[in-house]
Amino acid sequence: MTQSFDFNKALAELQAGKGLTGEDGVLTPLIKQLTEAALKAEVEQHLQSETQVNRKNGSTKKTGKASIGQFELETPRDRSGSFEPQLVKKNQTKLTPEIDEKILSMFALGMSYRDIRGHIQDMYGVEVSEATITAVTDQLIPELKAWQARSLDTLYPFIWLDA
Repeated sequence: MTQSFDFNKALAELQAGKGLTGEDGVLTPLIKQLTEAALKAEVEQHLQSETQVNRKNGSTKKTGKASIGQFELETPRDRSGSFEPQLVKKNQTKLTPEIDEKILSMFALGMSYRDIRGHIQDMYGVEVSEATITAVTDQLIPELKAWQARSLDTLYPFIWLDA
């Protein structure tokens, strides 16, 4: 059973210099608790809307990655296997698109995959593999191809000033 978020303890940890985000950040347990509560509410709603008899069937552990850090997440299951969570979908590990956006912006600036991995680790306390970075940056390839294949104007006026 997850213990509830202790605001006073979190405040004391912040005053003692503990980080707000990251794997051991002050906010990480709160985000974990809120996400798990939302997932439990989703499975309850799903079970109530089922026409056939169905019930809870424990949970599975998943490592969630978010801008606040990385944490173990308990995702509920049902007996029939028909429950599809919407907040954190099956096989989804990143909770927000923020990490993907940072990877894309660093890639667009010409950073190497190793540098991107290091910066994501420093900023969020989350380890991303080169395969993940490749999958994210591959999203840009169609846009780059379209930009390279665009038609160019026949005339480009410019002004040259020399003082």
